[in-house]
Amino acid sequence: MTLARGMFRFLAPIGIAFALLLVIWVVFLEAFPQVGPRVGQTPAAVWTYLFGGEKSAANRETIFSNLEITLRDAGVGFLVGMGAALIVASIFVVSRAVEQTFMPVAMLLRSVPLVALTPIIVLIFGRGIVGVTVMVAIVVFFPALVMIMVGLREAPTGAQDLIAAYGGNRWMALRMVAVPSALPSVFAAARISVPGALIGALIGEWLGSGQGLGSSMIKAIPRYQYNELWASIVVITVVSIVLYAIVGVLENFALQRMK
Repeated sequence: MTLARGMFRFLAPIGIAFALLLVIWVVFLEAFPQVGPRVGQTPAAVWTYLFGGEKSAANRETIFSNLEITLRDAGVGFLVGMGAALIVASIFVVSRAVEQTFMPVAMLLRSVPLVALTPIIVLIFGRGIVGVTVMVAIVVFFPALVMIMVGLREAPTGAQDLIAAYGGNRWMALRMVAVPSALPSVFAAARISVPGALIGALIGEWLGSGQGLGSSMIKAIPRYQYNELWASIVVITVVSIVLYAIVGVLENFALQRMK
């Protein structure tokens, strides 16, 4: 019962936020009529484009085929970025000297806009999945690194001292105490990184690979396919919310099992 209550408390605000987005969407189009019905598509128009029109099946196939590419790019980059953040955070926590040496470099790289780094990334890694994966991993890595480091450093010092008293080293204390206690921070980093991974994939596809939803959304503008553009935005937004909710449900389940 406690697990179900926790999941409801997590999912209810997400549902309310999604409904609020729909209201804001409609109010925005009503407040700015100069956008026009051709450019500003309503929720009903997007629904008709995806599910109610004569060409809705073909429209869904086009968008979902591009979505599959975007999810692949975002998924690979998310795993690489989160894995790298966990490894680097562990090294920084164990060795303060390494942190003091490389953390300023990491923060300096983080301050460079991804759009400015894209030509260099494309030049080195190409326009395929590798280049997009690097862009997504960069978006995921830095916020996750900071949050995971905070979680690792908040591990109980008494338990770590006990391991040291029995002859354990810092890595053993990290594995047995710090990592389990940092799971809430790891899940929080994952929740934040899921939408970031999708955004990174869209940017990478737009500026790099030329495939996926990121590319098709940009190509739809000069072709005046605004219905496809709005439908793509709605689909990627819904997918982002669903993935965020899935990570949150997994977090609630895992943390309840640990109690």
